[in-house]
Amino acid sequence: MNDIDVFNGDADGLCALHQLRLANPVDSELVTGVKRDIALLKQVQAKAGDEITVLDISLDKNRDALLSALDAGAKVRYFDHHFAGEIPKHPNFEAHINTDANVCTSLLVNDYLESAYLPWAVVAAFGDNLFDSARNAAQPLNLNEEQLSQLEHLGTLLNYNGYGVTLDDLYYHPKELYEKIKPFENPFDFIAQSPAYQVLSNGYADDMEKAEVSEAVFLDEKVAAFMMPDEAWSRRVSGVYGNALARIYKDRAHALVTVMDNGNYRVSVRAPLSNKTGADELCMAFPTGGGRKAAAGINDLPHDMLDDFIAAFKDKYS
Repeated sequence: MNDIDVFNGDADGLCALHQLRLANPVDSELVTGVKRDIALLKQVQAKAGDEITVLDISLDKNRDALLSALDAGAKVRYFDHHFAGEIPKHPNFEAHINTDANVCTSLLVNDYLESAYLPWAVVAAFGDNLFDSARNAAQPLNLNEEQLSQLEHLGTLLNYNGYGVTLDDLYYHPKELYEKIKPFENPFDFIAQSPAYQVLSNGYADDMEKAEVSEAVFLDEKVAAFMMPDEAWSRRVSGVYGNALARIYKDRAHALVTVMDNGNYRVSVRAPLSNKTGADELCMAFPTGGGRKAAAGINDLPHDMLDDFIAAFKDKYS
């Protein structure tokens, strides 16, 4: 029997796993990747008796691998908030799935653990740009504004590290970043003591400064699309820059379009914070698209479909 943890390499996936393993430490095999690498379950060669925990990746995108693992006799526990489609019923399958736009995977894990490690769930919610949810969840902690800002920045940094087309774009492989977080039951201790925190904070500041001069493809009061160059910094910052824009312009939808080395585009979409819906439907209408209601993306948009995407984006939110 093997314990296998399959998790998204962003803030939500990292913090969800961290909470679970603080509560129940095991020496597990870790399966993860860049934030957009969500078809992770197919990397697992499941056997009878394996116990697999899956965190923050769409069931719909991993359905075949999930069914294969269950058929092999593995037990699978699944926490997620992305589009799932039909949820399988199986005696070895335990599903904790909620696609509400104000929920993230770490908040689902927090409920499961009865708030045992609530500060890490707050970090994850901030990282997923769920600021209202994060502040509401944090109320029992009685934190001051400075402390909330620290958790907000940590969540942003953990999310920032997950973005990139390849692992070479990242400051830390998500496995490595998890190992750096693992010793810290309290996120404030990680902030104060881990050199990784300062590395990510410095990198984030540099990349955001470059992003702020991005070229607007289309811009009005309701929708804005920005073109990002084929550079490691732009691939790292695209998601968190979209989150920042969404917080500043709450009634506007945003799309960050990043040029890829194959001539196609990687797209990050943020629905308006005043109307957190439709991003998943928009992106799933294009090849390699997926996500959740408030935030979604397209991994590899064909070059000749950019105009179609921009038109659909404007039609969705104008």
